[in-house]
Amino acid sequence: MSLSLTESAANKIHALLADEANSGMHLRIFVSGGGCSGFQYGFTFDDAVGENDQVIESREVKLLVDPMSMDLLKGAEVDYQESIQGASFVIRNPNAASTCGCGKSFTPSESGGGCANAGY
Repeated sequence: MSLSLTESAANKIHALLADEANSGMHLRIFVSGGGCSGFQYGFTFDDAVGENDQVIESREVKLLVDPMSMDLLKGAEVDYQESIQGASFVIRNPNAASTCGCGKSFTPSESGGGCANAGY
């Protein structure tokens, strides 16, 4: 199982990358400590592929994910949603036991993926 993008997320990422002057940019998706639920998702553009990064191609978008984050994101799907509350990327993560009301942070499951098996 890997990380995947919906068509909506891929279209938005393609549009954002088109605005960048650097054609070598990729989207880095990561998990860090923090947020209301213990872990939070992060997104940034990066033109440097780290030695241990996993490079995942989904819908013609290259995603960069470090090994610790990948363990917490296995099988997740990234979507882009627009509503009257605003527009944002949303991660549907099967490794999350619970998520914050804002959807930006999560508590990992104790079984399957998640921090119990992350090796850190």
